[in-house]
Amino acid sequence: MTDNSLYACEVSVATAYLPDQSSPEAAQYVYAYTITIRNSGTIPAQLISRHWVITDAMQQVREVKGLGVVGEQPLLEPGAEYQYTSSVMFNTPSGEMYGTYQMVAVDGEWFEVDIPTFWLHQAAGLH
Repeated sequence: MTDNSLYACEVSVATAYLPDQSSPEAAQYVYAYTITIRNSGTIPAQLISRHWVITDAMQQVREVKGLGVVGEQPLLEPGAEYQYTSSVMFNTPSGEMYGTYQMVAVDGEWFEVDIPTFWLHQAAGLH
């Protein structure tokens, strides 16, 4: 049985609509999202990969899987935070995202961290 106090991370998200990169007349709505990952466990852990589920306002779903985030696979010591900003484009004025990070602790134990659902819309702010 895995000791969850060893392997734990907290995820928070801030979002922003990017009007200068969007083109509503062409059905292109671009949003930035800033993710903060905090290692709330008691053992160092590295973010290895990500899995996103992205849904637009018309319920069109796409999934994104890949190694790391923004080209990095950060190692987080206990209590440490890692923050990055990325972006997503929708064909509708709003949408939502959620997913998981796949992590490996320095002792070799793999675990997943849930990324809570967050909504992206033109009045986007902190979630």
